[in-house]
Amino acid sequence: MRNGIITIMKKELARFFGDRRMVVSILMPGVLLYIMYSFMGTAMGDAFGVDEDYTPTLQAVNLPGSMETLLPETGFAMTAGTDEAAARAAVTAQELDLLLVFPEGFDADVAAYEVSSGAVAPNVKIYYNSASTNSTFAYQAVVGLLDAYEGRMVNKFDVNAGGEGYDLATAEDTTGSFFAMMMPMLLMVFLYSGCAAVAPESIAGEKERGTIATMLITPIRRSDVALGKILALALISMISAVSSTVGTVLSLPKMMGGMSDEVSADIYSVQDYLLLAAVIFSTVLVLVTVISILSAFAKTIKEAQTYVMPVMLVVMGLGIVGMFGGGASQELAEYCIPLYNSVQCMVGVFSFSVLPLGVAATVGVNVVVTLVGVVVLARMFNSEKIIFSK
Repeated sequence: MRNGIITIMKKELARFFGDRRMVVSILMPGVLLYIMYSFMGTAMGDAFGVDEDYTPTLQAVNLPGSMETLLPETGFAMTAGTDEAAARAAVTAQELDLLLVFPEGFDADVAAYEVSSGAVAPNVKIYYNSASTNSTFAYQAVVGLLDAYEGRMVNKFDVNAGGEGYDLATAEDTTGSFFAMMMPMLLMVFLYSGCAAVAPESIAGEKERGTIATMLITPIRRSDVALGKILALALISMISAVSSTVGTVLSLPKMMGGMSDEVSADIYSVQDYLLLAAVIFSTVLVLVTVISILSAFAKTIKEAQTYVMPVMLVVMGLGIVGMFGGGASQELAEYCIPLYNSVQCMVGVFSFSVLPLGVAATVGVNVVVTLVGVVVLARMFNSEKIIFSK
């Protein structure tokens, strides 16, 4: 690597890492994401979950003999009552979780009922309060129990009876489907955010401060200046993206609640992470190059941030396409489209259906696009009209 490129890289890296506030701004998104997602997961668990030591309360009116042994299976605190109106008021006031009202003679009516008769079947009324998490939980549990009981009364065969595991999906399948749907979009957004946070300040910021003119009169080739800036900014952006990604992955167990045991990033191999790292770094090169070129047109950092906004829309759109694309593409030609190819590779890695030639094509295409961008940026540095525009 030429000395000019190394000199520019050292300058950019020293400028960013020499400012503790800049380092904090790069690492802070990952910390904030971890705190925010963990808090959201805990808050949602508290808001929509039931305490383990809580026992829902249930009252039954006209309790039939068949239910005296069935309903206790819920483990709820059950009482028999006769005042339906008072019990309904208690449910409304969230003093009682559930009220069941059986018709008188329920067991006899059920025994005499013929499905083929077309007559109205005996009806059980279940009153609950959807504003109460405990009441909703109790309602779902009792409805499930009664549905199972009703099925045993009229059905002639069982479906998936017993405790045998009928779900044949492996932990790899579960993890792959979840990460392939969520992570490509999140990664693309994190990568863009990292690039957009540093590139405009490095290009448009130096134009605004007037320091870029001093750098360009040095005997360093303009292409070396462009490539040195892009490589340094790519490294800084990678740190920001990795920080955000790690924060998100670490917060997933709390975000997912009961599914945290089924979904774990530990299932991926070192090879998977190496492929992902190659794709991510080449993607960062493309994003930094595009944002740097747009920033070179701008007179101020604020103007540069306006220019790069459409790139964010493109990145988010491609991420959403990856969420609902039905898996990684197996068409090699699709891996020749910058940024779209990165999303396809990420989907492939996370879903264990990666196309090795697709990854190679993606990295190759992204490097070529970066080199073309370096040439364009170097030509822009040679243009006094662009660099010294006010």
